[in-house]
Amino acid sequence: MPILVVGEALIDIVSTVDAPDRYAPGGAPANVALGLGRLGAEVELLTDIGDDFHGGFLLAHLRESSVAVHARPTGSTSTARAVLSADGSAEYEFALRWAPDGSLLERRAWSAVHVGSIAAFLSPGATVVDTLLEDARTSSALRTFDPNIRPSIIGEREESLARFESLAARVDVVKLSDVDADWLYPDLSAADQLERILGLGVRLVAMTLGSDGAIVMTASARVRIPAQRVKVRDTIGAGDSFMASLIHDLQDQPQATQIEDMGEDALRRLGENASRRAGVTVSRVGADLPWESEEGA
Repeated sequence: MPILVVGEALIDIVSTVDAPDRYAPGGAPANVALGLGRLGAEVELLTDIGDDFHGGFLLAHLRESSVAVHARPTGSTSTARAVLSADGSAEYEFALRWAPDGSLLERRAWSAVHVGSIAAFLSPGATVVDTLLEDARTSSALRTFDPNIRPSIIGEREESLARFESLAARVDVVKLSDVDADWLYPDLSAADQLERILGLGVRLVAMTLGSDGAIVMTASARVRIPAQRVKVRDTIGAGDSFMASLIHDLQDQPQATQIEDMGEDALRRLGENASRRAGVTVSRVGADLPWESEEGA
């Protein structure tokens, strides 16, 4: 069965000191779909793009990585300007529209449904996210969520926290960064942040820590994953690569209900795979996620 990803696809306009702007396909959910397609998964993306040059470029880019795109192109394609600092980290400015057409999806079974980023918070498309998550709850589909918090877009923290917790309570897996967690729960330690999210009913939570690696945790086990030792070109797409890897590996589990029973060895393999694939991404310019053919390299 295919994996369904729901969320924004956009054009990243990458600005670097003393260099011309670089245009690249992006959007966290689109990157997750692309990463899954490159890892050999059957994946479909419900998104919202324009009928302009940028929209056509995005469609071609995603299809080259075996992503089946569901969209009704019209108007201008969303953009995100990423300003890179000297250490490769990025800050973003957005010009967005999120109004996907859920009727484009045929009603069918999915092995996993992933939602996240701006699309999980931004109206009117957030209602489509809710509907698809509700549909997935009645099936055996793995449900995953990456908030990929963008404070300048999603609004006030208290309202966004309520939305985050509402979504997290309906999924099996949450992946977020330490920056996301600190914005959502500024008064809690990392350990308490993870416990809070698990307490919402999540079966597995993963927190990425940048150069300090990651933590992967269930109610019964917790492992710390070291970061890959690579030369960082930029960090764009790193978290999306980590998320795609988690979905790719977890959707092979016999049943989503077994995730919370994974022991430390299984969690470590899961986290190390995700860290390794994210390491490939940060070693390259832009959201250039790894291909299945690179797995043995």
